[in-house]
Amino acid sequence: MTSHTPDPVQETMRLFMELMKRAQDAGVALRPPPPLPTTCCGRGCNGCVWEGFYQAAQYWQEDALQALALRRATNPLGQ
Repeated sequence: MTSHTPDPVQETMRLFMELMKRAQDAGVALRPPPPLPTTCCGRGCNGCVWEGFYQAAQYWQEDALQALALRRATNPLGQ
């Protein structure tokens, strides 16, 4: 039996797409998600650009969920 570990980049991109779709369906404008890093050297640096990306992705997710929750609170019937 093979265990499948999700690719963190793919999971993050899936999350971005899911939240952007939910926001579009709810009529909520979100700021763009953070872009993928393009300057990683692959040496495992302390403070790698990927660490910053995942921190920004977490903040973006929290911001998106808050905007969606606010929309639901102010428009509970989806009108």
